[in-house]
Amino acid sequence: MARVLLFGRLSDVAGWRSRELEADSIAALTALLSDEDADLAEALARPGVQVALDQEIVRGDAALTARSEVAYLPPMSGG
Repeated sequence: MARVLLFGRLSDVAGWRSRELEADSIAALTALLSDEDADLAEALARPGVQVALDQEIVRGDAALTARSEVAYLPPMSGG
C-alpha cells in the first residue's frame, strides 16, 4: 500500500493527514480519493496543487509500488 500524505488546506478539507491506500498509479490514487470525497476532489483539481512521489515533484502520472509515498501539496505562495 502506498502512504498518502495531505498538506495544508488539503488536509483540512479531507479531515486527515496520512493514510495507507492501494493504487497502482498516481492517477488511480487521485481518482480513488476523489471518489471517496467530493470536497477533496474539488480541492485536488484546483490549479497549483502539486504531487510529490517519494519526495520528488512529478508532473502527470507515475506508477506506484507498495513502498511509495505520495504527497499532495497545496498551491504555494509567498516571495
